[in-house]
Formats: sequence, C-alpha cells, structure tokens
Amino acid sequence: MESVALSSRGQFVLPKAIRDRHHWQAGTRLVVIDRGDEVVIKSAEPFVVTEFEASDAPSVYTGKRLSLADMDRAVVAAR
Repeated sequence: MESVALSSRGQFVLPKAIRDRHHWQAGTRLVVIDRGDEVVIKSAEPFVVTEFEASDAPSVYTGKRLSLADMDRAVVAAR
C-alpha cells in the first residue's frame, strides 16, 4: 500500500506504479466517488466508446441465408 500527501491546494500525485498498472497518462479523465468511509478513483472511460450501425444499414454478410436448423447443426458441430 502506498500513501500520498495532499498539497495546500488539495492536490496529490498518484504513485507511478499505479499509473502504469492502469495505463493512465497525463490528461486521463478520472472519476472520484465518495463512499462515506472511503474514496474510489477510477477511469472516467473504462472502455472505448463504440457506435452501432443504423438499423437500416445494409448487411455486410453476402452469403446465403441459413435456416435455424442449419445454425443449430453448426453449433452442435462446433462443440
């Protein structure tokens, strides 16, 4: 466990080992959560934001359509 000290402006430096472990670089946005007897600091963006295609976008699959029975057989074969 590592400790840090608050500056007169309420600032502290996260230890390098913690920054490296979480891949936090300068400018990384963090969320501070007050849970009463503890404070949790976590990344504001835990994963890359993705966007879904529009529901009316053309399908990228160009093969023949499979029936449910075909899909069930493929699942059984893959097991």
